[in-house]
Amino acid sequence: MSSTFEKARTFIYRNARPLDIARWQYHFEDGSKDAVLTALAAYQNEDGGFGHALEPDCWNPNSAPIQTWTATEILREIDFTDAAHPIIQGILRYLAGGEHFNGKFWPFAIKSNEDYPHAPWWGYSEAGDDGNYGYNPTACLVGFIIRFAEKNSDFYQLGRKIAKEAFDSYFGQELLGDNHTAGCYIRLWQYCEEAGVADIFELAKLKERLRKQVQHSITKDTASWETDYICTPSFFFKTNDSFFYADNKDIADYECEFIVKSQLEDGSWNIPWGWAAYPEEWAISKNWWKGNGAILNMLYLKSFRDV
Repeated sequence: MSSTFEKARTFIYRNARPLDIARWQYHFEDGSKDAVLTALAAYQNEDGGFGHALEPDCWNPNSAPIQTWTATEILREIDFTDAAHPIIQGILRYLAGGEHFNGKFWPFAIKSNEDYPHAPWWGYSEAGDDGNYGYNPTACLVGFIIRFAEKNSDFYQLGRKIAKEAFDSYFGQELLGDNHTAGCYIRLWQYCEEAGVADIFELAKLKERLRKQVQHSITKDTASWETDYICTPSFFFKTNDSFFYADNKDIADYECEFIVKSQLEDGSWNIPWGWAAYPEEWAISKNWWKGNGAILNMLYLKSFRDV
């Protein structure tokens, strides 16, 4: 094992949440999916949605679209696709319940965020977050619906309708400047392909535009990677057999070098953002983010070289 791996492992065991320890063990120590699912379920509410700072920048315990999106990303990370499982059924129940759905979007932020410590970007605005963040996280959530909902249900048909609206919106504008929304469109494409659904919109057309989107979104100025909040290749793909790898090979390979050289002495990596309003809570959340970052960085290295 490399010193990079061993230092990251030590950081995880000293600092990470039980969920992230379970994720680490699954990916690197023959741990089980069930352990990840058990830890993940602790963040799920009665309505099926997720809260409780699963996404560490917002401590709202109530179910929220972004927190629920975070859960779907962890399920993808461990390749969990049992649609009958209570976690997936709960997510579908929350999305179908309509509490935060306005007929077109699941919003980026919800009103009750204001009652709990949170980063400024999770603040709620009566002006509406849809105009600022578009289909983040809606494009991903409707992909999840298409992938896992009952095909003969009205809810599935709603998912198809919103997916087509998201597709039309994407092609009605320039390439996105927001990498988070771009990532949601990638998930929409992937979920539709996995579900074998090709009659909602032109999957090949979306795939080709996403190829250009990824090239556009990756921060080419690698000097800024040291200090700024930037977009690296690993934000969009984690393996060298990805559809996006060939177009971005050089900078994707460079990211491996960057990960190794930028590791801190304690085994973690710098978190290039923060929130000043709640310093005590941010100190805790920052450590949670570092645990998550250690997992994602080592997963990326694992796919490109022997860790």
